[in-house]
Amino acid sequence: MLKTYLYVPEELDEKITLTAKIQNKSKAEVIRQALEKGIPAVQSEGTASAQILFKIAQIGRRYNIKGPKDASERMDEYLWGKDWSKNE
Repeated sequence: MLKTYLYVPEELDEKITLTAKIQNKSKAEVIRQALEKGIPAVQSEGTASAQILFKIAQIGRRYNIKGPKDASERMDEYLWGKDWSKNE
């Protein structure tokens, strides 16, 4: 097991201490359990939007959906109905 130093806000330390007392465990054990349970949730947060984009791309391939060839140049116009290059 590796030793790691961690800075936590006082409110979080109070929650850790209380949980350790209630469960009759050390603070270190409570922190290890919290990290073990929380890491998968944190890992999936960063990839959720990328996974959605991959699913959309798969649907496009499956149904052979084609978009406009100038979509990257006119994205705002297609999305918002406005050409931002014009002074209006």
